[in-house]
Amino acid sequence: MSRNGSPLGRMLTVIDCPNSSLRFLILDCPTESTLDFYMEEFMRLNVVAVVRCCQPTYSASRLTERDIQVLDLPFKDGGVPPPQVVREWLQLVERNKQIAETARDGATPAPTIAVHCVAGLGRAPALVAIALIEMGMKPLDAIEFIRGKRRGAFNKPQIAYLDSYKRSMKPKSSTSNYSLRSSLGRMFKLGGGTTTKASPPPSTLSQPT
Repeated sequence: MSRNGSPLGRMLTVIDCPNSSLRFLILDCPTESTLDFYMEEFMRLNVVAVVRCCQPTYSASRLTERDIQVLDLPFKDGGVPPPQVVREWLQLVERNKQIAETARDGATPAPTIAVHCVAGLGRAPALVAIALIEMGMKPLDAIEFIRGKRRGAFNKPQIAYLDSYKRSMKPKSSTSNYSLRSSLGRMFKLGGGTTTKASPPPSTLSQPT
């Protein structure tokens, strides 16, 4: 986490991904008056997309003029992302994860996806945690990994949601690359894990004598 000497206590946290050069940037909410500061950081970190989990507080045109995509995925403050938000988020992550694969040779800079809510402690970290889980991290490991870099992230409902989150992406091959399934229905079963029942043993009913 970095505090850049700002009296507003602006905090930007870079989260590296396992087995990928893709990065995430968690931040608090920019405004029109503070956007210039964030723009400098976006350019320095090669931010290719900004996801807004709260109501807009600045014009997206200033970012799109710099070829930075702006994606609005708002959901309830302190809440968990609804299925539609998760679906669109994972599509964005998957596209940029593929781009990041071409950056491994060092010829091009690795892409960074920035995501923010208001304080950058709940909704934004929750989306990043989902991405890390999809990339192979265990849920509680993803939570602790982000908390180690961004103190105070997540509330109890968000932790419970992430702990029961089921991956919706599967390996393309034996490598650690993942691709979206054609159907994301299984992802939306968030109420605890499903158990597979073993087949019952052959019937041992006694035969009439």
